[in-house]
Amino acid sequence: MREALFYEKAGGDKVRCGLCRFRCLIPEGGRGICSVRENRGGTLYTLVYGKAVAEHVDPIEKKPLFHVMPGTRSFSVATVGCNFRCLHCQNYSISQPTQDMLCITGIDLPPAEIVAKALASGCRSISYTYTEPTIFFEYAYDTAVLAKKAGLRNIFVTNGYITPEALAMISPFLDAANIDLKGFSDHFYTEVVHAMLDEVLASIIEYKRQGIWIELTTLVIPGWNDDDDELKGIAGFIADRVGVETPWHVSRFHPTYKMLDRPPTPVATLARARQIGLDAGLRYVYEGNVPGEGGENTYCPACGELLIERRGFFLANNRIVAGKCPDCSAVIDGIEM
Repeated sequence: MREALFYEKAGGDKVRCGLCRFRCLIPEGGRGICSVRENRGGTLYTLVYGKAVAEHVDPIEKKPLFHVMPGTRSFSVATVGCNFRCLHCQNYSISQPTQDMLCITGIDLPPAEIVAKALASGCRSISYTYTEPTIFFEYAYDTAVLAKKAGLRNIFVTNGYITPEALAMISPFLDAANIDLKGFSDHFYTEVVHAMLDEVLASIIEYKRQGIWIELTTLVIPGWNDDDDELKGIAGFIADRVGVETPWHVSRFHPTYKMLDRPPTPVATLARARQIGLDAGLRYVYEGNVPGEGGENTYCPACGELLIERRGFFLANNRIVAGKCPDCSAVIDGIEM
């Protein structure tokens, strides 16, 4: 255990957590909605510091990040726990821990060892992913500081519910984030995610304001968030409030966890969503979880030429030279493109 950051006394033995936008009021002996921050005698502790439940070397495209050092590998790490309760979570076995897992599950993997493993495996970055990195903030922060000193980039794969004050603390060390914009209605976020859409939108804007490179992902679920109005709402928000240079990944849903009553997303629906994004003026819109369909490729937003050809998470060809299109010299947005 380690004393948590971002909390304050709230009368009696209660504490108010200020790490994520739920800002949980936690009684003595209780835990926040994330299940991994506990009030003991008026002191809030993180229960997962240094306890990695997953570690892998992934292509950075798996995050998905298509405009951050394409073709490189990222050392990926997670702890148990999450502050969302998504009905369709693909990592529910670690993000939604059972009571016996909260003892707490994980292997001892201190920050310095994460950095050493990342360097030894030839990774160019460390990704805090699989569950929600906000809930293991202290662990991620200490790792990110060491990683930056070692010349590695840091990446959050996140649901976008961090508070502005926590984001401000880690932003000097955080290079990029893929943020889930799971839908564009209060009904969807309330019923499927158990969170608030407005808080996610505010967080996305704050990431942008802090100068962190962001890419957004929407898992398109039949009957939930796949109608034109919702998709146009997302595309319009990105274009108007975030920036047309922001990549949008529209990904295919497969039935899982507590959402087994929906079919996989038709490929035609993803193609329609991609076109909606392009029609809104977005420069880069990608179809996810449908390898070989062509929607994963990067095209020059100025001349339309194919620049990066992808098959799944791997690059078949990359024609970008020094961050520019070799045909028309247009700058291709991103980090080390």
